[in-house]
Amino acid sequence: MRAVNLLPKDDAQRSQRPQNLPTVISTALVVLVTGLLGVMYFSAKSTAETKAMEVEDARAELALLPTPAELATESAAQRQLSSEQTARVTALTSALSHRVAWDRVLREISLVLPDDVWLKTLNAQSPNPATGSAAVSLPNDQPPKLLTIEGYTYSHDAVARLITRLSVIPDLKNVWLVRSSRTELAGRPIVVFQILADVRAAGATS
Repeated sequence: MRAVNLLPKDDAQRSQRPQNLPTVISTALVVLVTGLLGVMYFSAKSTAETKAMEVEDARAELALLPTPAELATESAAQRQLSSEQTARVTALTSALSHRVAWDRVLREISLVLPDDVWLKTLNAQSPNPATGSAAVSLPNDQPPKLLTIEGYTYSHDAVARLITRLSVIPDLKNVWLVRSSRTELAGRPIVVFQILADVRAAGATS
């Protein structure tokens, strides 16, 4: 006859023990808080290092700035340089304001020169730069001395036309005829002449 075990089986050993939920939650919270603290720590450390580098850069830039004494010396030098530059500009402006535009004067003479008149020589000098005026004032019976024109043509009428045209040039005044005489050139009769005039300085009135 077979033996039969009538004792109850140990069901407690086979059943799973219920988990302790509060312990699991506490552990998870501790891990989370620790992680957050670590992130905050490293973030704060990085920010502090950045600020420290900025402070060092600011100190280096501050060290490069000139001292008050250096600034005072530099300002004095700059004021002196500015004063010299102003003086030079003023002197140049004054000189240019009394400068005769000879290119314009010569162009005006060439425009009024009659076709039957030829120039042999033309000598000119600028008005007195020391006074800035149009030449030294001369008595009415004294000829001008700044511009001398010599040339030749075929008649005295051509010389008269040239004098009339020179008289209307704005840059010339006191046009004088020194001489106009007949002679021969290569067997042909011509008229040789010499004309004087004064030159107006820049800014001089008529």
